[in-house]
Amino acid sequence: MAFFLATSFRDQIERVLFDDTFAGIHQLGWFDYALLIPYFTLLLILSFYGLHRYEIIRTYRKFRKQMPNGPLARFEELPAVTIQLPIYNERYVVERLLEEVTKIDYPRRLLQIQVLDDSTDETHPFTERLCNQYRAEGHPVDYIHRANRHGYKAGALENGLKTATGVVVAVFDADFVIPRDFLQKTVHYFTDPKIGVVQTRWSYLNRHYNLLTEVQAILLDGHFVLEHVARCSRGLYFNFNGTAGILRKQMIEDAGGWQHDTLTEDSDLSYRAQLKGWKFVYVPSMECPSELPVDTYGFQVQQSRWAKGLTQVARKLLRKVLQADIPFRVKLEAFCHMTPNISYPLMIVVTALMLPVMIVRFYMGWQQLLLVDMPLLVANFASVIAFYVYAQKERDPLGWKRSILLMPALIAAGVALTVINTRAVLEALFGIKTGFVRTPKYAVTGEASTHPQKQALAAYRSRSGWLPYIEFGIGTYFLVMVFYAIETYNFLAVPLLSIFVSGYYWASISTLHHEYKDRVEWRRQQKLATAGS
Repeated sequence: MAFFLATSFRDQIERVLFDDTFAGIHQLGWFDYALLIPYFTLLLILSFYGLHRYEIIRTYRKFRKQMPNGPLARFEELPAVTIQLPIYNERYVVERLLEEVTKIDYPRRLLQIQVLDDSTDETHPFTERLCNQYRAEGHPVDYIHRANRHGYKAGALENGLKTATGVVVAVFDADFVIPRDFLQKTVHYFTDPKIGVVQTRWSYLNRHYNLLTEVQAILLDGHFVLEHVARCSRGLYFNFNGTAGILRKQMIEDAGGWQHDTLTEDSDLSYRAQLKGWKFVYVPSMECPSELPVDTYGFQVQQSRWAKGLTQVARKLLRKVLQADIPFRVKLEAFCHMTPNISYPLMIVVTALMLPVMIVRFYMGWQQLLLVDMPLLVANFASVIAFYVYAQKERDPLGWKRSILLMPALIAAGVALTVINTRAVLEALFGIKTGFVRTPKYAVTGEASTHPQKQALAAYRSRSGWLPYIEFGIGTYFLVMVFYAIETYNFLAVPLLSIFVSGYYWASISTLHHEYKDRVEWRRQQKLATAGS
């Protein structure tokens, strides 16, 4: 069927494009240009972001030695600190979170721990009991529960800030394990009155749980190992990541406070604060372990929230950044940081054009492919490989070579984000508001031998709706292109096209399989509950 469709489509186009006089010789006409011009224009735009990855590597290599080696001074008398822990339906990780935060090394008279609970399930009474127990033991734990989720995480942080006693405020999401020496290694940076934020590096408790978590860890390492260091050392704007960081309370207020008109309140505050002149510091030596999503749809939801939120921030603040009295280099990097998710809808269009473009270019020689396509491929796909492999080499000088084997899976995972992130970006551009969808966490650690609790998976089971079926359809479209490439002896295109096939099929089939298992487990639990009653 695939051979028939591709051949039939090609024959129809050939009848439009070719006159009998030029049998076997391709003459470019209006139809060709109507396909090729937008196709290559979009590839050039995508190549811009590919070249930016090379620039990040260059900046990292050139300026990394200019990273701050430590705080300029140390406090003779430590400042008061508030630790904010925003949670929402985090039943399976909140116990670990509270256990670790109460072990933190800091004078209790100067410490306030705010548990900002917006939960609507059994997490609420469970967490309240835990907080009461820790408070009875002498720990400075304040439990704050809201009956509504106004402003989501930003709203919870804003509400907690009203009663925060700290001069600086540390923020941790529920799935993080807070190092005992976190405050001792970060708070002294605030001896410099210009410092507004100290961001630390994420590490991952379940990095080797499965292939998906390994790929996610590599993707995030690119951000925390290369991007943050490059931007911080070069004096460029970079963002607080919403967790595993510590902020000056005065800076939050001066920048306009926590605002909830975007889904990435952290990036929004970061740019507003830096436009006000506040300085940010990145401390890569301070690692804060966290948990990665273990299922494909959870990964997609998290990434789409970040994609939409950052695009909303660009829509809100990019003009102010470009008009600000700051160096052009800072503006350019801010533009590159705020807008890369536009590549997802562009990739959808490129995807739609790919098969007809392959057919139109059937009679063009390999010389054109070498001169035109190869530079674009190097700028796009080769830059992805170079960027993430180099990040692993810097993170793990001994074991980085394994990441080379994971590059096809990493590119496939990027492909798996295309549809859901395209929707997220378009919603942001057109001002369509949606709720903050949390990523369920299950206190998973180690490798695949430590499975999430079945009860947890069933309780927080995902509902992906139409998404996996659209992904399956697009994967099939690329499978047709693979067959066509083989039929026309375009074997060099087969590996790249196969990654698209595997990416879309991986996203679709794994999501449907995961949801089926959750549904079966949920029904089993319902039967047990009914029998027990």
